[in-house]
Amino acid sequence: MLAKSLVIFIGIGLISGLTFGVYLLDVKNTSQLVFVEGLSISIVTEKFDFKQGEEIKIKIVNSGTIPLIFSDSSYGLRITGLSGILMYSPVAAQVISQLDPGDEIEFSWDQIKNDDDVSLEGLYKISTKGMDKQGNQVEKSTTITIWK
Repeated sequence: MLAKSLVIFIGIGLISGLTFGVYLLDVKNTSQLVFVEGLSISIVTEKFDFKQGEEIKIKIVNSGTIPLIFSDSSYGLRITGLSGILMYSPVAAQVISQLDPGDEIEFSWDQIKNDDDVSLEGLYKISTKGMDKQGNQVEKSTTITIWK
């Protein structure tokens, strides 16, 4: 017969494991692209975990019903560390860019920072910011992990 304390600990472990699993399903939502009515922008990557040196393809999608305007040809793309320090931003021409509803633009990042250093392993935040014709801003970000 099993000891009473062993049964209690196994029961607590099963319940906490189930609870933590349900929590992770809600928090680690992998649906990056959701179309909505109104002002919306989405950032889509093919996955969340990348090997060091692997090319990262990033799509910026107008997932709303209102055209978006950007101040340059980089479409507001910025890659930062979680501390907010800028690691990479594409070289951009000072030209006003527009992304119509449902349209997308694709960038690729070879994990080389703006100072020509190779990115280290860790967490990185990919973000973009645009606005509509009335000046209402929309911003979106996602987090990726670079592994060794």
